[in-house]
Amino acid sequence: MSAGLAQAAYIVAALFFILSLAGLSKQESARAGNYYGIAGMTIALIATIFGPYSQGITWIIIAMIIGGAIGIYYAKKVEMTEMPELVAVLHSFVGMAAVLVGFNSFLAPPEYSGEFAHTEHVIHMVEVFLGVFIGAVTFTGSIVAFGKLRGIISSSALNLPHKHKLNLAAIVVSTLLMFYFVKSDGSLFALIIMTLIAFAFGYHLVASIGGADMPVVVSMLNSYSGWAAAAAGFMLANDLLIVTGALVGSSGAILSYIMCKAMNRSFISVIAGGFGQTVSTATDVEYGEHREISAEEVAEMLKDSRSVIITPGYGMAVAQAQYPVHDITAKLRAKGINVRFGIHPVAGRLPGHMNVLLAEAKVPYDIVLEMDEINEDFPETDTVLVIGANDTVNPAAMEDPNSPIAGMPVLEVWNAKNVIVFKRSMNTGYAGVQNPLFFKENTAMLFGDAKESVEAIAKAI
Repeated sequence: MSAGLAQAAYIVAALFFILSLAGLSKQESARAGNYYGIAGMTIALIATIFGPYSQGITWIIIAMIIGGAIGIYYAKKVEMTEMPELVAVLHSFVGMAAVLVGFNSFLAPPEYSGEFAHTEHVIHMVEVFLGVFIGAVTFTGSIVAFGKLRGIISSSALNLPHKHKLNLAAIVVSTLLMFYFVKSDGSLFALIIMTLIAFAFGYHLVASIGGADMPVVVSMLNSYSGWAAAAAGFMLANDLLIVTGALVGSSGAILSYIMCKAMNRSFISVIAGGFGQTVSTATDVEYGEHREISAEEVAEMLKDSRSVIITPGYGMAVAQAQYPVHDITAKLRAKGINVRFGIHPVAGRLPGHMNVLLAEAKVPYDIVLEMDEINEDFPETDTVLVIGANDTVNPAAMEDPNSPIAGMPVLEVWNAKNVIVFKRSMNTGYAGVQNPLFFKENTAMLFGDAKESVEAIAKAI
């Protein structure tokens, strides 16, 4: 394949990637967006493998077959509840790829000629250094995110003494090492030291962020992986990799910003690990007694309702209760009851996690509403079902200025006539904060596995 044809293929692939992002912005067009992305990546791979600069095609194809087989295996095996962990692991792969590309590009640099040869060489050294730094931070940060989401690492924030100063020191030392790296015309020692610092910096950066911010962390790491890919594109002089990385990096950054706005958080404070620190909480406050209810009583309450809102959370994902939830929705709508879903921007542990689960269960898109669209409707709602949600429906965010989630916009479910909370126990949520909602007069607790509880309600209906 000629260089001109390869560049033309890259342009077409880039257009497909843009169409993919546009398609993924809405549930109705998400499937088409996936297909656009697949088409773009297929064109990109073919153009790169059979391009004028490729060597060792046999080894590349063997590696692709092995990687593809592993990808297909895990795509079929991984449950939707494990998607946040899978995404975090995939981000770590991108980060490590950028590190390896950087070292390879340093050890076997391109040859420059002409009057600007030295300038081009210096620029390449800076690209290598920054690419390795971003990749290393992304790698260890994603590994920590995976550990927190998996429960291997505590979801609470790591609070080392002078942690912000440690982060600042890592950035300053790495910057000084970059100047030395360029001035010494490529010191391998400086590159290795910086890589080790970046590994530690990535670990500490994500470990210092509290568990309630994990959805933002995942989208932030998505952005990091994009910039790591773009840096690899600069090192390899691959225009498509630069464009693709920039698309992923910028879209991830925008998503992180939107989610921070939804949580009333500063993007900088989240990155700096400001949320999740140890502060005085209302966890030990005595709220009174909670009230329990049976599945049969919930079924009668639902049948007597005119308006029902369901607010799902990560507990629904763990129990895989989305299918019986769809059954309840269909039965109630058949009786003329207005049933809708209220989705908090950070419900679950991955942006859009609840939307994907409900779409998987064939819940109609038009009754799945965002927090801002449905919050004003709770006072006119007869019954709210809180299925596996906790922090996203916690009134302490609005009522307790000392709460770790103070100021975070939440679904104001307590304004409804009746609230039914599905939980296994009275334990706190992922943020480790007690929920006063459980003790309000209009709230009843339905304990047990969410899927079994919803199935029992559906049977009673």
